[in-house]
Amino acid sequence: MKSSPILSVVLTIAQVASSYPDMANTLAEIEKRKANRSTSLIGDLEFLADRDLTKTGSLIKNILIGKGDPQDLSSAYSSLPAKDSEACKKDPCCIWKYIADDMRGAMVEGKECNAIARGAIRLGFHDAGSWSKKTGKTGGADGSILLANECEDRTENEGLRGFCPQMRKWFDKYKSYGVSMADLIQFGATVGTVVCPVGPRIRTFVGRKDNKEAAPRGNLPGAFDDADTLIKLFEDKTISPAGLVALLGAHTVSRQRTAFPERLEAPQDSTPGTWDTRYFRETIDSNSPKEVLKLDSDVNIATDSRTKALWKSYGQFLFGQMTWNQACLLQPLDDYAREYIRMSLLGVYNINDLTECTKALPKFTGN
Repeated sequence: MKSSPILSVVLTIAQVASSYPDMANTLAEIEKRKANRSTSLIGDLEFLADRDLTKTGSLIKNILIGKGDPQDLSSAYSSLPAKDSEACKKDPCCIWKYIADDMRGAMVEGKECNAIARGAIRLGFHDAGSWSKKTGKTGGADGSILLANECEDRTENEGLRGFCPQMRKWFDKYKSYGVSMADLIQFGATVGTVVCPVGPRIRTFVGRKDNKEAAPRGNLPGAFDDADTLIKLFEDKTISPAGLVALLGAHTVSRQRTAFPERLEAPQDSTPGTWDTRYFRETIDSNSPKEVLKLDSDVNIATDSRTKALWKSYGQFLFGQMTWNQACLLQPLDDYAREYIRMSLLGVYNINDLTECTKALPKFTGN
């Protein structure tokens, strides 16, 4: 009798678990993480009853409370209408497929993601991360980082100044098709993630509203922040300490530009073109490669008593990768994708009216 794919995965996990002495601790940490993950609702979902939710609103709510799948590895266009055709105009995701192809062409060099991809990922964080509960309804994923010139006017965005013109060029090219800057920034972040080898294919939504009002100051993390400051900062965004650890993993493709000017473009792990978990291992490894730059803020979270066990579990070979961002193996433990969806919707108050356009993204690039 042939074994089923599910049984094969279970057997593989059991075999991996028996091969690593720390695996029992890792499995325990996974269970703890599921219990500690934030389930707070955000935006209009905080006030809407289930009976009033659209299909998309219900999907997003389930993702936020830990029940829905934050990745989609298979949906795709089988055929695509011409960009200026009536058929494309009637399909709210059609133009996004053209945008995704445009972005992918700029974000990949050889078999790795490049500086354009990492710029897009970082821009998504910096626009959305400007929101917090304490500062109210301004800020968040509303495009203000470019529409209100925050990219040029704020020191915390200095490292993005080389990339911001590229996003403005894409906006100028596609705004006549009804594309908002807020959506374009978050779409760029999810494209930038999936084109990195092993990067998650995060469910992606469009329909955000633009805002030309500058976001509040002081809501973005700093490279030298201590653990208390960072944890409090992210909890005020409805992101738990566990969620913070998962999101920091995006530094796997980072090259720093401003915290240490003498080490311009230094990577934060030894494979900055790949979405792997070396970042988690090398941040806490005293023998990590010399070229790897460790931000004080990252080390502080990696070694804090509230987060160090989770940090270590993500750094384990194979199993850490599977739980951090691989929906194809251990649904629904793809922690990065779930937390980034939450991040990408901070400050969005029409979540129930959004449209899912994951099918427009590039294909998942495999294990």
